[in-house]
Amino acid sequence: MMWQQGISDRQLFDFENFQHSLTNSPSDLKAYKKALHTANEYLLEQFEAGESVKDILYRRAWLIDQLLTSVWQNAITSTDITLVAVGGYGRGELHPCSDIDIMILTAPRIDKKLTSEIEKFLAFLWDIGLEVGHSVRSIKECISAAKADITVATNLMEARVITGSDKLFDDMRKLTGPEKIWPSRKFFQAKWTEQIERHKKFDGTEHKLEPNIKEGPGGLRDIQMVDWVAKRHFSAQRLSELVTHKFLTQDEYNSLAAGREFLWRVRFALHTQTGRHDDRLLFDHQRNVAKAFGYDTKDNSGVEQFMKVYHRTVRELSRLNEMLLQHFQEAILYARRKEKIKPINKRFQIRNDFIEVSHDRVFKRWPSALLELFLLLQQNKNIKGVRASTIRLIRESIELIDENYRNDLRNQSLFLEIMRQPRRVGHELRRMHRYGVLSAYLPEFSIIEGLMQFDLFHVYTVDEHTLFVVRNMRLFEQDEYSEKFPLCQQVLKEIPKQELLYLAGMFHDIAKGRGGSHAELGAEDALKFCRNHKLPEFDSRLVAWLVRSHLLMAKTAQRMDISDPEVINNFASKVGDIMHLNYLYLLTVADICGTNPQLWNSWKDALIADLYNKTNLAIRRGLENPIDKAERIEETKKASLELIKGQSGLNKKPEQLWESLGEDYFIRYSPDEIAWHTKAITKSNMVKFPLIAIRELTFRGASEIFIYTKDTKNLFSRTTLTLDNLGLNVLDARIVTSKNDHTLDTFIVLERGGAPVKGKDRIREIKNALVQQLSALDKPLKKSSRVRSSKLKNFPIPTRIFFSHDENNSRTIMEVSTTDRPGVLSSVGMAMEFCGVTLQGAKIATYGERVEDIFFVTDENNQIITDEIKLECLQKSITESLKIN
Repeated sequence: MMWQQGISDRQLFDFENFQHSLTNSPSDLKAYKKALHTANEYLLEQFEAGESVKDILYRRAWLIDQLLTSVWQNAITSTDITLVAVGGYGRGELHPCSDIDIMILTAPRIDKKLTSEIEKFLAFLWDIGLEVGHSVRSIKECISAAKADITVATNLMEARVITGSDKLFDDMRKLTGPEKIWPSRKFFQAKWTEQIERHKKFDGTEHKLEPNIKEGPGGLRDIQMVDWVAKRHFSAQRLSELVTHKFLTQDEYNSLAAGREFLWRVRFALHTQTGRHDDRLLFDHQRNVAKAFGYDTKDNSGVEQFMKVYHRTVRELSRLNEMLLQHFQEAILYARRKEKIKPINKRFQIRNDFIEVSHDRVFKRWPSALLELFLLLQQNKNIKGVRASTIRLIRESIELIDENYRNDLRNQSLFLEIMRQPRRVGHELRRMHRYGVLSAYLPEFSIIEGLMQFDLFHVYTVDEHTLFVVRNMRLFEQDEYSEKFPLCQQVLKEIPKQELLYLAGMFHDIAKGRGGSHAELGAEDALKFCRNHKLPEFDSRLVAWLVRSHLLMAKTAQRMDISDPEVINNFASKVGDIMHLNYLYLLTVADICGTNPQLWNSWKDALIADLYNKTNLAIRRGLENPIDKAERIEETKKASLELIKGQSGLNKKPEQLWESLGEDYFIRYSPDEIAWHTKAITKSNMVKFPLIAIRELTFRGASEIFIYTKDTKNLFSRTTLTLDNLGLNVLDARIVTSKNDHTLDTFIVLERGGAPVKGKDRIREIKNALVQQLSALDKPLKKSSRVRSSKLKNFPIPTRIFFSHDENNSRTIMEVSTTDRPGVLSSVGMAMEFCGVTLQGAKIATYGERVEDIFFVTDENNQIITDEIKLECLQKSITESLKIN
């Protein structure tokens, strides 16, 4: 192998001394372990000194060759057998914790003696500390396995002899080559399909915040994919030969090689930090890996700078991968097809279903064609993609997109036309991003390219999140997503110009990373862009308002009591009209779904939809004519009675129960919930407390747990801790105390995985646990059994508590921001009880590692807490209890 030539380094491996140490005992474990340890320490020193990681990997593979050859010569007596390196070891790319993959190539039959020798050989390798992946095969078995599995065929293609019979190996290579099995056409199709499926596992994006540096899009496996096809089709020994075959320019090869070198260094550092074979660049490791690259800061800025370099590198590698695979497709899959060329216009033509420029001076002569190409892709369903030569020409012509270009009315019209198309808006924006056109046309977008947010809430870089938001907006109108986004599909039909929604999506986070309010700065950018593109002033202001207000709806729904008519009226006055509400609702849902695929659930869906519907009703009624509180209560009671009417087995009339409940109860609960509570209480004999009722799934998009019992201390803290131990997430809590000292508590919950409670057995388990805990209030509480996530140590968030007063509802609003961990609600509950505070309700919101919970509390007289001592008690007690927790 070329990479083995000239490797001889006594500091890495002193062969003479090693052989001398084996003179008396050829199987001296200590000598092998010492040699391995010394070499690993030396290679680590070389890495930290900045030596070429390529050379370090090759030298480590060479070292393992020497050790395996020594063990082999002492263990194996047969000459008709070959020790073969396969996989990454076969390529000579051996990282600190990579598996050492070997194949033992044998004659068709092996005797018991050789079988025993092979077993002893493998056991010895494990004894000296080598993690070996192995197979034992004859040539016939190699052929059979390779035919059945392209992964085996790929491994054999990269195989090389470590020691043993060269003839046996050469025969195997001939019989498993492209002339015999997996011809290059079939091989390429299979590997291409394999890459597509692999990318799907990572949401088709290279910009996840915890990327897999080997398997993810733009990772090492994508480079290997190109290498494999080159080997199979061109019999190439090195990637650089693709320059000779005119598939890459020298600059593109240099970029590919530099990207691979960077990823190799990241992987080497990651293996060194973790001490194990793990290619996921998790938050736990990013800080230490960043330090290895010189990004050593006390705050998160160093990590964010390092990850920005990482994401930009893999984006470039993704582009090169796409271009090369397109080249291969043209050279391998379409080589035998008769070329079909169909002109589109002076600038473009379709060649074998792929668009290309009509000549290589198109972009210089017609710079607008840099945007026109993407519009043509949207308008022609039959175009499968872009020819590789045109992708290259786009990249080479990016410098044509300057300030004059951006101010040219033709280019502005083309960009807006792309945004107005009925199909493939998100798809072509993503392609524009990959080719570098989007950031050239929108310089502000280049600032957020590869920009990560070091937290557990966001899972994509800001640029990738933005493109997902626009993609989500496109999904709303597709039939296959009607079940997931039913209201969105309905609302989308009501907005007059969808392109304004897409522009708001493009600009909503564009000012992140600049300091200050990204919503305000982004609104300024959006307004400037829209006016510069000659949009009507009303449309320009609408887009700017959406960007400025893009967090308003989510914050209102998740942090305020939307059962309160005053909250709805205030929100409605900020929105103004139905059109603004429609646009904001669609942007809000697309934004939440684009932040984290796991974030959107039935609860969030119902919560945002509830706010939308209530606001819609308030606006249609007239902002000058808000719903009267007494009118609302009367309507709720009438609707509740209608639902109860005709029910048998009630021990008393509903009105008798309602007399003990205050007006607030009929504001905060829906008729459906009131009817459910009433039936449960009036049908029960209530000989024993507590009464527990559970509904699997309600209109709120989650499960509801209703508790009716005598009002006592520790009720909230004990209930929430029990629910936590049951693996349930509390999303909302409403507490109502009756005049006869009974409490009606309702908890909205989901299972830890985001699904509602389901099944009789699960409901019985929850009921039994609650009854057991709430029937023994004198017994001490057990700590939460939930294990704290190890990731949280990377995101320490100090506990902060803020108070404000809700004058209209005579209550104090307490906001608690802290690190998510087991038992937070229970700790807060115990502190409230200790300070003599009454809880009326809670809104629970978790954003990755951060919880921002809102508690509606009063003093013992159900009034706003004005006593500074009591507020100080809450501040100190909650802070201290969460320190312990």
